[in-house]
Amino acid sequence: MTPVLVLPGLFGSEDAHWQSAWLQDHPESRLVQQDSWDRPHLNSWRDRLESVLDDVGEAYVVAHSLGCLLAASLAGRPAAARVRGALLVAPCDLPATEKLHPGRIAFGTMPTAELPFPSMIVGSLNDHYMSLDRLTLFARLWGSELRNAGLAGHINVASGYGRWPGGYRVFETLKARTRHLEKIPQKKPSLGRGVSSAW
Repeated sequence: MTPVLVLPGLFGSEDAHWQSAWLQDHPESRLVQQDSWDRPHLNSWRDRLESVLDDVGEAYVVAHSLGCLLAASLAGRPAAARVRGALLVAPCDLPATEKLHPGRIAFGTMPTAELPFPSMIVGSLNDHYMSLDRLTLFARLWGSELRNAGLAGHINVASGYGRWPGGYRVFETLKARTRHLEKIPQKKPSLGRGVSSAW
């Protein structure tokens, strides 16, 4: 079974977070543990992710918030070839996040390159970490299919997302589409740039 790497964002994912439930419910899942959840640094976080990818060989990625930018930062790097697909939930926008948490994040600028692996973004209409127009922009830049979760906030504990069966269904869709793309080797990049309902 292909491993699933869980990538939390700033401060990590507390016990009540849907990512913690994901780790309990999916035995093939593995948390990519960072040395500092409170002061994220792109180079150190990415070094750890690439090391884990080297260790497991290939994996799916399930990311939240800043973890989505970590996954997106793999574009153009050899480790990206080890990612079979990525579920990117509520990606954050660095300018908004730095305003909310001044002085904590050293992640440079927003990644803008198209992702070389299939990806789905689940975002919401009222996420204070990323506006809808910016969400739509980065879904297009990354070549990701965008799923609209409605008024879901940052899709975290504060917005009512503990165990999240809907996310499991979206992930199964991603895996099914990834398997389909693998049967068409001459075309790989994105799943498409449309916007659809997450549920």
